[in-house]
Amino acid sequence: MDLIRCTSCFQHSPTLIAPTFRHRTTPKPNLTTISNNHATVSTTRMVVKARGGGAAEAETALVDKPKVLKRFQVSDGHPAPFGATIQDGGVNFAIYSANATSATLCLIALSDLQQNRVTEQIPLDPLANKTGDVWHVFLKGNFKDMLYGYIFDGEFSPEIGHYYDSSRILLDPYAKAVISRGEFGALGPEDNCWPQMAGMVPTSEDQFDWEGDLPLRHPGRDLIIYEMHVRGYTRHESSGTKFPGTYCGVVEKLDHLKELGVNCIELMPCHEFNELEYYSYNSVLGDYKLNFWGYSTINYFSPMIRYSSSGIRSCGRDAINEFKYLVKEAHKRGIEVIMDVVFNHTAEGNEKGLSVSFRGVDNCVYYMLAPKGEYYNYSGCGNTFNCNHPVVRQFILDCLRYWVAEMHVDGFRFDLASIMTRSSSLWDSVNVYGDPLEGDLITTGTPLSNPPLIDMMSNDPVLHGVKLIAEAWDAGGLYQVGRFPHWGVWSEWNGKYRDIVRQFIKGTDGLSGAFAECLCGSPNLYQKGGGKPWNSVNFICAHDGFTLADLVTYNNKHNLANGEDNNDGESHNYSWNCGQEGEFASISVKKLRKRQMRNFFLCLMVSQGVPMIHMGDEYGHTKGGNNNTYCHDNYINYFRWDKKEESSSDLFRFFCLMTMFRRECESLGLNDFPTAERLQWHGHTPGKPDWSDTSRFVAFTLIDSVKGEIYVAFNTSHLPVTITLPDRPGYRWEPLVDTSKPAPFDFLSNEVPERDLAIKQYAHFLDANLYPMLSYSSIVLLLSPDENA
Repeated sequence: MDLIRCTSCFQHSPTLIAPTFRHRTTPKPNLTTISNNHATVSTTRMVVKARGGGAAEAETALVDKPKVLKRFQVSDGHPAPFGATIQDGGVNFAIYSANATSATLCLIALSDLQQNRVTEQIPLDPLANKTGDVWHVFLKGNFKDMLYGYIFDGEFSPEIGHYYDSSRILLDPYAKAVISRGEFGALGPEDNCWPQMAGMVPTSEDQFDWEGDLPLRHPGRDLIIYEMHVRGYTRHESSGTKFPGTYCGVVEKLDHLKELGVNCIELMPCHEFNELEYYSYNSVLGDYKLNFWGYSTINYFSPMIRYSSSGIRSCGRDAINEFKYLVKEAHKRGIEVIMDVVFNHTAEGNEKGLSVSFRGVDNCVYYMLAPKGEYYNYSGCGNTFNCNHPVVRQFILDCLRYWVAEMHVDGFRFDLASIMTRSSSLWDSVNVYGDPLEGDLITTGTPLSNPPLIDMMSNDPVLHGVKLIAEAWDAGGLYQVGRFPHWGVWSEWNGKYRDIVRQFIKGTDGLSGAFAECLCGSPNLYQKGGGKPWNSVNFICAHDGFTLADLVTYNNKHNLANGEDNNDGESHNYSWNCGQEGEFASISVKKLRKRQMRNFFLCLMVSQGVPMIHMGDEYGHTKGGNNNTYCHDNYINYFRWDKKEESSSDLFRFFCLMTMFRRECESLGLNDFPTAERLQWHGHTPGKPDWSDTSRFVAFTLIDSVKGEIYVAFNTSHLPVTITLPDRPGYRWEPLVDTSKPAPFDFLSNEVPERDLAIKQYAHFLDANLYPMLSYSSIVLLLSPDENA
């Protein structure tokens, strides 16, 4: 999540007007205790209606009293583990809330949820059903199609951080599936954007056949990551999938990723979120704005139910199994699965937001608060998760363990991860470390050199070998690229790589040295702290910002479709339109754009570190210059399979061949930074690199145990140049890649017709150890024995 998208999220959070907290004026529920410890109450429901004006309207209304159903045996229960857990022929419910004065377990049949009714309520006795700060109860009975939630009562005092409201049924933070609406983008009853949610009660029937699936454990240096959106990948009609826009849809198209050559997919948020969070009419496109990206989590244990083809069927069990099916099928193809997770904030927003889960359970524990109860906003989205609080960091660790052990995921990319290094509310060194620290003046939100949460995650035995990737910045100005506490296991999204490569490839002066550092895996950022090249996740484009095609087509953002008068989105993109703004351009400009796209991808594939490709860049997907498409559930964000199949998809061929080349080369995925024994820099003449401010040429040779020796050069000047190649007696250089050539001659693979003739055309240059390079082009040459020597 880039900072500019956070700002956009924050700008839209006020459109969800907070329900008026009326529990001080609304009569208290009349609890009636009966023989089996069950009770019935008059409950309330929250209705958030869509309005034509683009905002959302909230109201609280009474519903009918539920029936008493005496079908559960109730006993005290146990304080661990948290959540709803199958034990001894029943289900144990346990939830942490230190500041609540009372707690009630609500059981809701799936049919009753649709009618906003509570099936049964079980008040918890603070003497029998509470251990320390954990409320618990054990039930036996028939839990088929049964859901649950909690009512907590206590002080409603926002000025000291308490938002207890006994009119609200809250989600358990540990719920394994969250059920509300079943169809993505569809409004709830009465145009409700936020219908009542409830968690799945587990049963002994919850089974999945993994068929012996085991972690792939690809070494970090060997990864080629593909950032993708589950719904966007197959939602377009041209995908031809049986279940478009779902986990099953992704499975149907996994072979495309195998062909592309990636061995790891990074799924944009798949935790439960509410896509109707931004729901409002967009007069520009004539549709409705949704939270398409999903960086606004409601629950961290539940997969996004509306990404499944089964929806809320079986109370979410089928959705859980469908996600597992995706992971299993990816593993069968040698593809790891990394989840993009958002532990920096939740969907509950600031003090004007809704109480859905964490806020109503224990607000001052789960959120970073100022002394007078205000929300710190290091996320730019209204609140900040209190990551280094002891309870919260254990919650995060439990969540990660669950997704690794139960769901078989291979790693995590942490959105705005720098927030996880900030001190928690009421920071206390005694509480955190066990002893007071001399001179400890740490205040809430201060960056910590040894954050307890990062320490726990880095050294957890269950997470050993799991990929951990940090987006090492946040919206509060903390930028830690190259400085994120890594414990030898963390990688980082290298935003500096993106910015430097974008500028150098488009011909910006003064960056030849910095560009060379990027090619080597950014040792200037990682080597001093004991890092490795794989600590750097290299990327040119990601979900936020321009696509690769738009990067070479637009100088300026074109975000009018977002309905914000083009005020949202990053204004400094280091892009270049190659001479004309927009898609309608001359033939020469379009040719240059294709060349630049190949230049960017060649750079990505020959750089040390871990390359990441953004979904759709392999065929040149365009978003029309929109660099902040968080709110569009339409063609703007959908993968266009029809475009990929068109003749213009020669770019896809280039991508496939370059990823194959990278995998074949031993030297392009080093575990350590290259040294002079392996790598040599060159300029227009061998051994004489030009690091001056006006240099727009960088070349190097690399010893490779498979390919022998590789020569790579980038000419980002507007002028062509004839270069002199390193002399290797008994050998000659042969062209493999030249981005200035039209397909298929841009990559001279063995199946290219007339390949030998194409190579002979360069014979008079190569015989003299020369090679002509056009402006804005890059090349790869291989050393082969000289038969005429």
